[in-house]
Amino acid sequence: MAPNKKPQSRGIYLLPNLFTTAGLFAGFYAIIAAIRGDFESAAIAIFIALVMDGLDGRIARLTNTESAFGAEYDSLADMVSFCLAPALVIYQWALLDMGKLGWMVAFIYAACGALRLARFNTQIGVEDKRYFQGLPSPAAAACLAGWIWAGSSNYFDPVLIANIALPLTFGCGILMVSTLRYHSFKELDFRGKVPFVVMLVLVLGIAFIAIDPASILFGGFLFYAISGPIFTLAKLRQHRTGRQHDK
Repeated sequence: MAPNKKPQSRGIYLLPNLFTTAGLFAGFYAIIAAIRGDFESAAIAIFIALVMDGLDGRIARLTNTESAFGAEYDSLADMVSFCLAPALVIYQWALLDMGKLGWMVAFIYAACGALRLARFNTQIGVEDKRYFQGLPSPAAAACLAGWIWAGSSNYFDPVLIANIALPLTFGCGILMVSTLRYHSFKELDFRGKVPFVVMLVLVLGIAFIAIDPASILFGGFLFYAISGPIFTLAKLRQHRTGRQHDK
């Protein structure tokens, strides 16, 4: 007689998926705000989605509520918040008057983001957790949203906005599907104790960002996007130097 199998639970964990839903809502709202012409709010909404995306995974790990459903749901939410939303918002904001070139570059970004997410999902459990392969889609979205926020709040010249938006959108798309390595910062332990000076540095960092959030966040994420090629070139040079010494 076959042993009775314990029925599997059909429920889902509420807390992490609640944050994922909040991120999805922020990405959807960014699209709606762009349609209304409120680009500053659209950019801020993408940053809110980025915060929610960072929280859902960490909360799931801290509360031991990770699940296959949560991982799939998070990936689909990322597709909306960090692929479609940034592409549509920056197209409405800066690329609309460029005709076919504008919407093709926006599509390339969205498609590269989808490919980046698909590649990431197939590498879960086998990749080096210290690094990302290619620019993470939230960071790429933050680069576009940062430029939209900075340009909208500071009333930059429309010609300057378009001249930077086009290569920035295309470049972020290509970096997402590249094989360049980016630090993941997953080795940071948020549960352990830290020296008091760390809290002081965090407070000063928040105060510094508050001076001009749009420009500082854009600059920070742009530096992170550039760090991939710099880090890879440095590693290649170090590897070549080591091979020359071995000869």
